[in-house]
Amino acid sequence: MSQTPPLRARAEIDLAALRANVRALRARAPRAALMAVVKSDAYGHGMVPCAKAALQAGATWLGTATPHEALALRAAGIQGRVMCWLWTPGGPWHEAIEADLDMSVSGLWALREVTAAAREVGRPARIQLKADTGLGRNGCQPADWPELVAEALAAEAEGTVKVTGLWSHFACADEPGHPSITAQLEVFRELVAYAEKEGIEPEVRHIANSPATLTLPETHFDLVRTGIAIYGVSPSPELGTPAGFGLRPVMTLAASVALVKQVPAGHGVSYGHHYVTADETTLGLVPIGYADGIPRHASGRGPVLVGGKWRRVAGRVAMDQFVVDLGPDGGAVAEGAEALLFGPGDRGEPTAEDWAQAAGTIAYEIVTRIGTRVPRVYLNEDSDE
Repeated sequence: MSQTPPLRARAEIDLAALRANVRALRARAPRAALMAVVKSDAYGHGMVPCAKAALQAGATWLGTATPHEALALRAAGIQGRVMCWLWTPGGPWHEAIEADLDMSVSGLWALREVTAAAREVGRPARIQLKADTGLGRNGCQPADWPELVAEALAAEAEGTVKVTGLWSHFACADEPGHPSITAQLEVFRELVAYAEKEGIEPEVRHIANSPATLTLPETHFDLVRTGIAIYGVSPSPELGTPAGFGLRPVMTLAASVALVKQVPAGHGVSYGHHYVTADETTLGLVPIGYADGIPRHASGRGPVLVGGKWRRVAGRVAMDQFVVDLGPDGGAVAEGAEALLFGPGDRGEPTAEDWAQAAGTIAYEIVTRIGTRVPRVYLNEDSDE
C-alpha cells in the first residue's frame, strides 16, 4: 500500500482551536455579538474553512475588508451577516446589495454610489456608517458627520438604504493605557448619540477590535470585531500571551528537510556569505523561503525546531529555501526530518511571536504572509460541539 509522501511545506490549521478561541472570546464579551474577521484569507489561514468554523462556534457576523472577499463567502454558500468595509469608487455595489451584504460607508461619495445602485437593483442596501474617531484612516471626520447622517436619513426615507450600524476603529487599543483610547471612545459615544438623536436606529454599534475585546469591556457595545485573536495570536506582547487569554494558536508551519550535509570550517552559507561556519559542522536545507512568506528580515535570526533543538536561520533567507546549522551532532538529522517553524509551542517549537521578534515586525504579519504555495492542511474540520 503506497503512502503519501511528506509535503515540502505545509501549514496545519487546527479548526478545533479556532472554535475554542471563538468561544473564549464570546465569554470575554458575553453581552455583545461576535464578528469573526476573515479578511486576507482569514489572516492566511483559509477564509472559507475558518468562516465556517467560527460560525459553528457562535460567531454571528463575519467581516472582510474588501467586497470581493465578502462576495467569495457568499459564492461558497455561507449565509448570515457579512460586513465589508474597504470600498473604492466604482466598487461592486450592485452585487453586494444582491448578496445581502452589510456595507461600510465613510463618506458622501460612497453613500451616493450605494444609493444609486440600490435604486437600480430595486432593493434597499444595508449600510453602516463609519466614524473616524481618531485613527485617521477610513471613516467620516466628526465635522462631516452631521452631513453624512442627514443624507443617510434621507436615503432611508426614500427606501434606498437601511442603516444597520454605527462603528469606528481604535488606533492604540493594543497599547495599554494609551490616552487615545479614552479620547476615541468619548468621540464615538458623542457621534453615536448625535446620529441616534437625529433618527438613526442602528442594529449594532461597535468599536472593539481584538485587543479591546480582550482588555476593554467598556468598549464592547453591541458587537465586537475579533480578527487576530480568533487565530490564537495575541494582538500585542504587552497585553499578554495567547495562553494568558485562553487562546491557542491555530496555524503550525512545518517543512521537510531537503538535504543534510557536512561542511568544513570557514564555509560560507547562502547569499552574501553573511554566515560562515566556525568549525566543521552539519547543515540542513529547509525548502521554504521568502516566496512562501518567510521574512527575509529574519535572516540569521529566525528560529526553527529541527531534531528536537532550536536552530537559527544560518545566513540569508532565499526565495525558496534557507539553511540551518545543525552543529556537530547534526548527523542524527536525516533528509525528510520535520522542521517546525512555528506553532502553539506544545512540542517546544517557536511561535509566530518568536518569528515576529526575529523579523522586527508583528505576529499578524507572520501568519498573514504565508503564501499560497504552502498548502493548508485542515485538522478537526468536524465541529467539536
